[in-house]
Amino acid sequence: MVLNQTSEFLESPEVLPRRRHKNHETQNRREARRIAPIWRVTIRGMETAPRLLQSEALRRCTLDECHAACCLHGVWVETDKAADILAHAADILPYLPPEARDFRAWFTPEREPDPFVPSGEVIHTRVVEAPAHYGGTACIFLRPDYKCALQVAGEALGLHPWHFKPFYCILHPLDLDEEGRLTLDETRLLLEEPASCLRPSESLHPLREIFAPELAYLGRLTDKSRVTSADDADLR
Repeated sequence: MVLNQTSEFLESPEVLPRRRHKNHETQNRREARRIAPIWRVTIRGMETAPRLLQSEALRRCTLDECHAACCLHGVWVETDKAADILAHAADILPYLPPEARDFRAWFTPEREPDPFVPSGEVIHTRVVEAPAHYGGTACIFLRPDYKCALQVAGEALGLHPWHFKPFYCILHPLDLDEEGRLTLDETRLLLEEPASCLRPSESLHPLREIFAPELAYLGRLTDKSRVTSADDADLR
């Protein structure tokens, strides 16, 4: 059943997924300058904040642990990606449950400007009632087995699994700070969040390694991306 989404529902910060927020980086910046060498990664013209140059006692969750809890509010999708999804509706439909196969209901009419996506504008996926899912709601593309229909369809077509995935889905739980740099929320907040995609680990792991698949897919990590010392890096 599709929710009757009012403008109040769509504008509530408790309902819409986070796209970008402020991140306290003073301490992170000081610690990052003690790390060498540093990898500098540029993704769609956006550089990493010092936060991602650290190591944390974190690990990824598994689907069996989280049941795609992060999908409860749907996601903002770049308009050119939404157009591509609709253009391939016939390829995606078979991987959705029958009640979600009306492609005209996949997105809400609301649009927002967004300077961090190539199209400059985003549209929101429809949120549907899902009593068995965390929070009782889910993105319309989430299947009963907690897999994303967009990802399943991409794999079935022989494409990269993230080919149809929206930018902010691929990015999550990474985020963008106020300067548009890739960052990650504070560890305490991440671990306290019931829908977090991260879990505590007994050992430290470099964040750039934890998120290596995302960085590799969204950006370019080449020899030119590495600097020889922290002093050479522009961490402002």
